[in-house]
Amino acid sequence: MASIKDVAAEAGVSVATVSRVLNDHPSVSADARARVLAAVEALGYRPNAVARSLRTDQTRTLGLVISDVLNPYFTTLARSVEEEARALGYSVIIGNADEQPDLQDHHVRSLLDRRIDGLLVSPTDGGSPLMLDTARGGTPMVFVDRWIPGVDVPVVRADGRAAVRDLVAHLYGLGHRRLAIVAGPAATTTGSERVEAFREALAEYGLPLPDAYIGQGDFQAESGRRVTDTFLDLAEPPEVVFAADNLMALGALDAVRARGMRVPGDIALAAFDDIPWFVHTDPPVTAIAQPTGELGRAAVRALVDMIEGRPPQSVTLAARLVVRRSCGEPAAPTATSAQPPVTNRSTS
Repeated sequence: MASIKDVAAEAGVSVATVSRVLNDHPSVSADARARVLAAVEALGYRPNAVARSLRTDQTRTLGLVISDVLNPYFTTLARSVEEEARALGYSVIIGNADEQPDLQDHHVRSLLDRRIDGLLVSPTDGGSPLMLDTARGGTPMVFVDRWIPGVDVPVVRADGRAAVRDLVAHLYGLGHRRLAIVAGPAATTTGSERVEAFREALAEYGLPLPDAYIGQGDFQAESGRRVTDTFLDLAEPPEVVFAADNLMALGALDAVRARGMRVPGDIALAAFDDIPWFVHTDPPVTAIAQPTGELGRAAVRALVDMIEGRPPQSVTLAARLVVRRSCGEPAAPTATSAQPPVTNRSTS
């Protein structure tokens, strides 16, 4: 491979002049710049990224630790992160935590050892001492999708509360009154927040959320099957299963079909995190869609702002309800069909 000395000899200039051209320094004549660039092209010279990082204390590399690479939501998120980073002149190294805090910390350590310029993380829980130390230690870091409460780090996330209210309104309008949830891990902000949003939305309609209708999942399909089986074994099973992520929804669908039951004829199904597969299931699944691509792009922009000395901003985007056929066909609309009972509304 050609070296910087080879380029200097080819162009008839000093190594220092070549360095100034490659770093876009203004104190180089137009003629010398043209000869250096021609030599770079002719020799196929590629700057040594490691050597450059030692000189500039930057690697132009970002780290991304996602919770589960097999989850289509995080796959889409990672793709948008990589695309936006590339557009801004950065590369990305990705680590898959697989919903395991120890594996998450392993990837964070490895990325820091590689001298990344900044770190994007979707935390698997809120109790990692390494994550807290990294946030306090000066490494530019942004939480995306999930976050650790009380840690002074910018957060880029979607707010699903309004979409969950829209979902409950839709279900209530279809006549459903017994609604259950397959919850994500309570140690994650998304796991706890979605249960709380569901409970609050039900309360607006005077509907309870009994303990028996809250099943603890782990954002994996198998937990969706297990929890749904538990719901279906109840003396009074729910009329609706709301899975707090897409993989648990697919597991719930498997559990229903394994019993020879039909969706939505025997039980309705809805999910948080819309994915392309839901269009192709039978029936297509009603889901809450997050603006995943924009979340990834906004997270990169916030992180690059930190790296380049600009004030970063937390970003909250709105999720939205996508109605399909897995909860039933709506009846003819009436003025009050999907409105909460007036007596249950707050007067404050």
